[in-house]
Parts: sequence; structure tokens; C-alpha cells
Amino acid sequence: MSVDREDEETLSDEEQQQLMEEVQRRRSHRGPAIAIVSLIAIAFSAFQMWIAARGYAFEATLPFVGEYRLVGFQQLQINAIHVAFGLVLAFLLFPTSRGDGFLARRLGRIEPAVGNRLGDDHPVTRATARISGAVGWFFLDPEMNRIAPVDVLLAVLAALPAYYTATQYDEIQRIAVLRFEDTQTLPEIFPVLAPFEGALSAVGVPIADVSAAFVLAVLGMALVLEATRRALGLVLASLVGLFIAYARWGYLVPQDSAIGALWVQPDNWANIMYNLWYTVEAGVHSQPVSVSVRFIYIFILFGAFLEMSGAGKWFIDLAYSATGTRKGGPAKASVVSSGFMGMLSGSSIANTVTTGAFTIPLMKRSGYSPEFSGAVESSSSSGGQMLPPVMGAAAFLIVEFTGTPYADVIIAATLPALAFFFGMWVMVHFEAVRGDIGGIPRSELPDVRSALRTGWFYLIPLALLLYYLVIARLSINRSGWLTIVAVVALLAVVAAYDERTRGPLFATIAALFAAQAGAYATVGAGIGDAVRSIAGLGGTVDADPLALEAALSAAVGDLAAGALLVGVAFVLLRPRAEAPLLEFDDEVEVAAERSAAAFGRPALSGNRAYRFGSFLLKSMDSGARTATTVVVAVAAAGVVPGVISVSGLGPNLAALIGDISGDSMLLLLALTGVAAIIFGMGMPTTAMYIILVAMLEAPLVEAGVVVLAAHLFVLYWGLMADVTPPVAVAAFAGAGVAKAEEMKTASLAFLLSLNKVLVPFAFVFSPGILFLRDGEVAGWADVTDIGYVVPEIVIPVLGMFVGVYALGVTIIGYQYARVTPTRRALYSVASILLMVPEIPLLLLEGILALAGVPSALTIFELTAALRGIGLAMLAALTYRNRSRADLEEADARPSATTASDD
Repeated sequence: MSVDREDEETLSDEEQQQLMEEVQRRRSHRGPAIAIVSLIAIAFSAFQMWIAARGYAFEATLPFVGEYRLVGFQQLQINAIHVAFGLVLAFLLFPTSRGDGFLARRLGRIEPAVGNRLGDDHPVTRATARISGAVGWFFLDPEMNRIAPVDVLLAVLAALPAYYTATQYDEIQRIAVLRFEDTQTLPEIFPVLAPFEGALSAVGVPIADVSAAFVLAVLGMALVLEATRRALGLVLASLVGLFIAYARWGYLVPQDSAIGALWVQPDNWANIMYNLWYTVEAGVHSQPVSVSVRFIYIFILFGAFLEMSGAGKWFIDLAYSATGTRKGGPAKASVVSSGFMGMLSGSSIANTVTTGAFTIPLMKRSGYSPEFSGAVESSSSSGGQMLPPVMGAAAFLIVEFTGTPYADVIIAATLPALAFFFGMWVMVHFEAVRGDIGGIPRSELPDVRSALRTGWFYLIPLALLLYYLVIARLSINRSGWLTIVAVVALLAVVAAYDERTRGPLFATIAALFAAQAGAYATVGAGIGDAVRSIAGLGGTVDADPLALEAALSAAVGDLAAGALLVGVAFVLLRPRAEAPLLEFDDEVEVAAERSAAAFGRPALSGNRAYRFGSFLLKSMDSGARTATTVVVAVAAAGVVPGVISVSGLGPNLAALIGDISGDSMLLLLALTGVAAIIFGMGMPTTAMYIILVAMLEAPLVEAGVVVLAAHLFVLYWGLMADVTPPVAVAAFAGAGVAKAEEMKTASLAFLLSLNKVLVPFAFVFSPGILFLRDGEVAGWADVTDIGYVVPEIVIPVLGMFVGVYALGVTIIGYQYARVTPTRRALYSVASILLMVPEIPLLLLEGILALAGVPSALTIFELTAALRGIGLAMLAALTYRNRSRADLEEADARPSATTASDD
């Protein structure tokens, strides 16, 4: 039994899709375009899956041939292909314009103006109308449902720089020394242009005299800017364009001015284009794109596979079955389920719409206002990106930028994330108490044991992910790939499982496991390698037999692949049999029905083999579409640290920021937080993070902030942008689902997310909250050191959680009874003293410094004393509030008795 999802307020799949398109400016394709875009997306995912499984060499073992190597790529070539896929999909998914932009509106006035001046029948008016119609047909997509000719043109052009990089790597290596001298021309790279060489030269386009490498670099940069404008908005595109211009003309900044620190050495376009396009050390194809290639994409794909498997629906049901009957249960379930799904999807908007389509109507039905319901969903969804072990895409960027092991990052991020969701839980509870909002009747909810029994296997991939990353300590890329294989194998077994097959199914898997272990123990290789060697089909087995324990361990590593093969075989043997445990996401079922209807065989949609194939392809398609904006974002954002690096701006920028902050850590942190919110408005978290870390990491570290704490600080504040008016994209999406007033929803979401503001200050001043000691994650010796663990971990952590509780009372204005404005101010003071006692101490230090009195007040004795004062204040305020609630309850009893007597 699952939660009853039928509600007049619930958005249909079509309404969800329409809302997503409106918020993300993404088009909905029709006709053949659906298949074309899906094929490109699936090819993108297949390319990334090969890289995760086999590396950068495209080779295979063929029967009678042995190892056959098709091609091997370098990092730059892989990155270029990765970006090209992202650009092609961006041009096909996001329109140039809907015709409602500033330029389109101005140009649209020309035709009516000509008609008014010359008359509708005038030849010039008719010619203007035809030109206007042609321009609109070529560029515009008002209904967001067709691919315009310009989109096709740009998609084709986007492939050209990647083709050059993939095929002319030797020339690129020479460019590193000689730049663009004596390089090939465009007709030499693309012979199809040779017949047009004379004609183009005649009109002033001397393609035979221009370096193809330089032209393609300029073309690539322009296409990245246009894709960024389409997918992510004009703000990021303009920022990246300004940095490119700054790299060329930054030397014009007066050195004796207030911003003289921004002066850079003069440079030419050849050096700039080489550094921003043809290296992996700076620019478009630099570290951020490398992280996307190796880490981010594969985990976005893992999230897509897990979501399409039905895990999202099951986890929502589990959250509601566990918390739905409690006071405010629907909102509490929303906090849990939205955080979980937000962790996997890495998109606050997408998660708000998809999860909120179910959770928000139930919150409204239970008694929460539409605005509060939308705010809870959007705040929880954005907070999912700080929740280990996946953390959207942020964790992998932090790993790469800081050099911190993945296991250490997720350990450090755990307590702050739990504190945020604890605060969300507290606030929805207080709102429920204030509004007397109950839970959902147990009869409408699944039993917890029943929910676990029907979907416990969805937890296996997450457990495996943690095992691979934390215990086995495999690479992030390898861990992601193996977890995807585990998800697919799991679903293959579930698809094959029924009462008739369960015995043979598991017996076959066990037999295959035993045979694989035996092969490792006897010949030192798996069954496949041994058979190929014996049959002479290519390859030889040179390994020595393994000991029994090692053979069993190796066989366990191959278990997922074996289970996948067995599951698929059973599904193919009985494709029309029922699969009682199989419940894919609704998108998979819709895709299966539509594709089966397109093939003229609608009955196929009920075939479990066909459904399983639809699940695989839909997951790959969905993962690529989700990753497109991330790929474009990291490609564009990579320009900013690239310019800072190659121009030598870094040290000067750090000095300038230090001067602006007056060497005050508190002011520097505040400026960093405000900058994170501003840069993050309407911008993906990944792009915001890359840009701000490039500009602000050095000043923060020089000010004494631990490196990992500095990166998490930027991440937390950046996530606030998704719910901060006036560009609160996630909150606006939540308002759309809730059918609520947008700005009121955004304001509430901002207030509910204030934990993201104070918690980062807490772990910056008390790194023990992140389990950090001297910049490293604390080990067992540190944990057993009472002199360290109590003052550095226990007290700050308890202060953080109790302070979050006090902040919840402040925001909601209710505890056991209504809290007056004055008392709310006192609760907020208690919250700050408990979480970040360093703030008032640093303010006092600043005042004393102005008076000429040096001081160092942020010592344990004073911070502990202030935390004690904050705790005493909270206890006193809570006692007074509880007493007031008891009095109100006592006053209400006689009134109720009198009313019943009457």
C-alpha cells in the first residue's frame, strides 16, 4: 500500500513538466525531435559510462582478434568532447528566444511601424513582414516546442572545435610553443570548405590565411557564452564575457587608482585563446570540466538510475509511513524525502517540482498554508545538496579543489547538514503546534514494515556507494560506475523475480558466483577470460591461481555483473510474465507507452523486458538532460579561475579583498556570504562555487579559515540563493506547485533556511563541528583525547543543535505558546550565543580596537561562558513560554466546560 496520491491540488505529469519548463526555460519537443534529442542524450551517457568503466581508451577484446584499440584520448580531448555534448544538448533543449526579450520586442516593433507609415499593402510593408516571418522562423520558439534552424546550426558548429581537438592533438601540442603560427587552415581541416574558399575570400573572408585552431577556439568560446545565456541566464554569460575582456584589456586599469591592484600585464588574443581553450590547466576545459567528466556526470547518472528505478517514490512512501501520522507529519515527511532526493538530483528546482508535486498537496490538505508548504519543500530540496554522501555535485568539486579525500569530505559535512534538517523539522513542528495541524490517518498510509519489505533493496546501492568510497576507498569515478551497475543489476533481478522464478533465479546467481570463485581459485581469472583463452577467441590467462579468500573477494566484485546477466536472461525467457515487485518511476512507464505506440505495438508497454529496456534508456536520457546545465556551467565558470590564474590577478585580488575587509575575519566572512548569494541567484550551485572559490579561497585561508571549512562556507551560503528573493528560483517553483503567492513563499523559504547562514559561521569558528583538527579530519586518537574532544567537538556541536532549536522558535514565533516579538528577539540572541559566541566577541574586539585597546577575546573560556549564558536564556524563556501555555490551557478548560453545559 502506498500513500494516496489522488488530490485535486496534485499537479499532473503534464503540469509538472510545464512548470519545470517555465522555471528552467527548457523546451518540450514534439515529433521526431523527441527521438533525435534522446538519442544524443543517450549517446552522451554511453560515452561517460564507457569512460567510467574503461578509461580514456576505446578498445575491446574481439573473438579471434584479441585486443582491438579503436582510439585513445588525452584529458583535453575527452574534456572537449564532454563540453561539445553539453553544448549540442543545450542548443537543442533551450531556445534562443521566445520572442519576449528586449531585443526581440524592439525588432518586433519594426513591422507594425512600417505598416502604420506606408500602409499594409505597400511592397515595403509586405517585404518587411516576410523578412520578419523568416527571422522569427529561423530564431524564435514562442511555444517552447520546436527546434529552430539556428539551434541546428549552432549544434553542428559546437561539434567542430571538439572534432579538431580530437583529431589534431599533435598540432595542439605545437601550439603550446609556437601559438597559432604555421597551423592548418579551415579548408585543410574541413575539406568540405575547399570549394567555397575562393568565394569567401572574394567577400573578405580569407579562410585560407587564418589559423583553423584560432578560429575554432574563438568559435568555441562564443558558443559557450551563448549556451550559458540560454541555459543559465544572461548574468553568468555576462560575467564570463567580462572576464575574457578583462584578460585582454585589464592592463588599462590605472595602477595608481583605488582599484590599481586589478592591473594585469598586457596580453594578446593568441595567448588568451590558447590558455582559455587548449589547456586543462585553465579556461573552459580546465579542472571544473575534468571534475564533471570524472565525477559529477557519473553521479548525476547514478541519481537518474535510482530515481527512474522507483526509489524516489518508495522513499517518499517510507518517509510518510514513518512520520505521516505525527503532528505536522506531512511536512516532516517532506523534509526527510526532499532532503534525500535533493542529495541525489543536485537540482533544487527539479527536486522541488517532482517531489513537491506529491508532498505539497498533502501538506496543504493537513492544514499548512500554500505558502508555507511551498517554502518547506523548496528549502528542504535546496538543503539536500549539503547532505552526504552525494551532496549533489558539490562534494566532488570540493574533493578536487582541496585535495581532501572523499570520505573526509562527507564526514566533515555530516553534522552541519543534520543540524539544518533538524532545524527544518523543529520549525515545521512548531508551525503544526501553532496551527493544531495533525497528521495523516494511518489508514491512508502504508505500514512501515510493509514499505520496508517491498522496497528495502533500494537501500543496497547507497550502502554499496558508501562501502566503495569509505571502506574499499575506490576512486570516485569507479565507485559511481560500480554503483550504477549495482542499480541496473538489482532492477534486472527484481524484474525477473516472481513466485515461479525466485528459486531458479537465485540458484542460478549462486551457481554463477560459485563458478566464478572456482575459476579465480583454479586458473586465476574469471569464467569469461578462462573460456576465451581455452577456446582461442583472443586473450590469454597469465595470472596465478588465487587463494580461496582472494578468489571469493574477486567473485564478489563480479557479482553485480553476474546478477545482471542472469536477471536479463530470465526476463528475456519470460518477457510477458508479471513482476510483482517492479514499480518504475512514472516517467519510465510513460516513455514505454509512448515509444511502444510509436512502433505501432502498444501492447509492448506491458512487456517487462521492454519496460526494463525503457528504464535503461530513460535513465540515460534523463541523466544527460540533467547534466547539460551542469556541463555548461562548469565550462563557463572555468573561465573565471582561468583568467585569474593566467593573468596573475590572484595575489592582487586577495590583497584587495583583504583591504576591503580591513583584515577582519568576521567582515570577510560576511562579504563572502553576501557575494555567494548574489552570484548564486539564478545560477547553478556548481558555477557559483567555482567562481567564488577562485576569488575568495585565498583571502579566507589567509584570514585563518581552515580550507575545507572555507569551501563548505561558500557552498552553504550559495545554496541560500535558491530561496532568496527576488530571484528565489526554487521557492518560485515551490509556489508554482503550491499555487501560492510567489514572493510570500520566497520570503518564508528564506526564513526557514536561515540555518544555512548561522551554521557555516559555527563551523568556521569551531572546526571541531566538522571533525577537523589542524585542518585534518580527527582520528581515533583525537576522539579519545578528552582534552580535545570536549571543548572542540562536544560543546560546539551541542551548542549548534540547541542554537538551531532556539532559531526555530525565533523564526516561527511559537514554542508551547505564542512568542511575543520581544521574546523572539531574546530567543535569537540565545541562538547566536549558543551557535556562534565568537560573533559578539569579535564585535567587541573591533570596538576596543577603535578605542586603541588591543584584545584577543575568542578564547575557550569566554566562548564557553557565552554558550552557558545562551543556554540559561533559552531555559528561562522556555520555562516562561511553557508556563504561559499551561495558563492558557487552564483558562480554556472552564470555557469548554461551560460551552458543553449550555
